[in-house]
Amino acid sequence: MNVGRAKEIADSADMINVTYDGMPVIIQHVDESTKMARIYSRTDPDNERDVPVLNLIEE
Repeated sequence: MNVGRAKEIADSADMINVTYDGMPVIIQHVDESTKMARIYSRTDPDNERDVPVLNLIEE
């Protein structure tokens, strides 16, 4: 996924299906300068982590 699309998804009110390593995730924030996204799993919302935007897949 590219940074622009990740930002659109993070800012959207719609629920857009995104996965990271095969797990459904929510994009909380995107840092354009580092191309990293703050995500959390739908099943474990307390477990937030920063991952490369390129590793996110829109389903």
